[in-house]
Amino acid sequence: MQNFGMSMLYFWVCYIGVTIVGMLHTIFNIYVLKMKPMDKNGMGEGYEKTKPWHPLYNIILFSLFGFLYMRGLSNPTIGEALITGAIWASICIVFDVFGWVIIKHPWSLTFRQFYIEYQPWISLIYLAIFLGPVIGYLFCLI
Repeated sequence: MQNFGMSMLYFWVCYIGVTIVGMLHTIFNIYVLKMKPMDKNGMGEGYEKTKPWHPLYNIILFSLFGFLYMRGLSNPTIGEALITGAIWASICIVFDVFGWVIIKHPWSLTFRQFYIEYQPWISLIYLAIFLGPVIGYLFCLI
């Protein structure tokens, strides 16, 4: 990896940005579209209706940040993009276990809710994160 520090900066800014977009979408659904909020039985309609959009947020934002990272390299290559995508997806997979399952907070989920009931969305999200730097690299070629 040519610039691990910059890669991590772009990754974490993007990860936080995607999370904020998802939260804002949920809040919009609850307060503007008057969907049901979370309760003791689950995350609620406001969140559930955002799920199909999650891969879209990720492919757009991780491709943008992948492009920004790849554009800043002195020698961007497809190999670099694949390594970056693999590292970003791996970090995300590990961090999500802690941030959304193990550490309990109002929006945390059980292992079953996050990895089984959230299918196919969670798999598509991880694929989008992996492909983000690759798509970013391809935009560098244009």
